Amino acid sequence: MNKPKILIVEDETIVALDIKNTIEKLNYEVSDMVTNYADAIESVKYNEPNIVLMDINLANSKDGIETAIDIQKIKNISIIYLTAFSDDKTIKRAIETNPMGYLLKPFKREELKSTIALVLYKMNYQNVITLPENFKHIGFDYYFDARNKHLYYKTLPIKLSIKERILIKRLIDANGNIVPFKELEYLLWPDHSVADSSLRTLVYRLRNKLEYKLIETVPSFGVKLLTFH
Repeated sequence: MNKPKILIVEDETIVALDIKNTIEKLNYEVSDMVTNYADAIESVKYNEPNIVLMDINLANSKDGIETAIDIQKIKNISIIYLTAFSDDKTIKRAIETNPMGYLLKPFKREELKSTIALVLYKMNYQNVITLPENFKHIGFDYYFDARNKHLYYKTLPIKLSIKERILIKRLIDANGNIVPFKELEYLLWPDHSVADSSLRTLVYRLRNKLEYKLIETVPSFGVKLLTFH
């Protein structure tokens, strides 16, 4: 079997080289490293990567989201966004391109490894599955084991932190209703107050482990889990 080919679109040379080094250690092939829209389009045409690691903020170029839109007009390639921004506006734009992942800079190598592994699993795993009755289907082939508070994509377990488990269980229990920000803050940090960015980052990290459309942030109100069966 040929190694998966990964295109890196990143305008920071040091970051790009670090990503390249990590990818090659994971035994994947780096098809190319480019820094802008035009070179990314050309590389997709000639090198035919399986996955694109796409920086959203590209200097002196169309941004990564615009680049991803035009890449997908050429070929249906899995996109993993890399960005320093987790604001709702950026995430909403990114979601519309149906990305397979969204990594917030600075990200850990382990996060990159697990994100790529999940993308490849999604691309290759087509079998029909049977899971226990206590596994709740929450959409897009994601299941939650309420008894043990474990998340699965099909039969692949997705590692969650303690707070991520608490968050997803509360959103599932809300049955599609909005859970207010203040309630979530108290549930997750009962002993002290936290900055708004703490909850936003936690929601982002959980969102990154799910299909992005599953979790919706309602500005000034709260968060809700959408169900797609």
